[in-house]
Amino acid sequence: MKFAGIIEYISDQEKIQSLRPAHRQYLAALKERGLLAATGPFTDGSGALIIYEADTAAEAEKLLQGDPFSVHGVFVKYVLRPWNPVLANRELFPAT
Repeated sequence: MKFAGIIEYISDQEKIQSLRPAHRQYLAALKERGLLAATGPFTDGSGALIIYEADTAAEAEKLLQGDPFSVHGVFVKYVLRPWNPVLANRELFPAT
């Protein structure tokens, strides 16, 4: 099941940039394990959308809370909601 995390960041861009490599490494590891469907920051720098693959909301929340951004206080608040993808155009997703 997919869970969409809609996340708001702190405004401290220096802290965000310093933690971004660890955050991205964590997300890459989730992807390798089949626990990440898609992710990316909002273009205004205010936060991100992370779509997790998990059996339960509690498992998805554990993935979110294990993120270095969460551990080190970059995530100010978030909403985690079950998500049912109906259509997708893979050609429009430039992700690697």
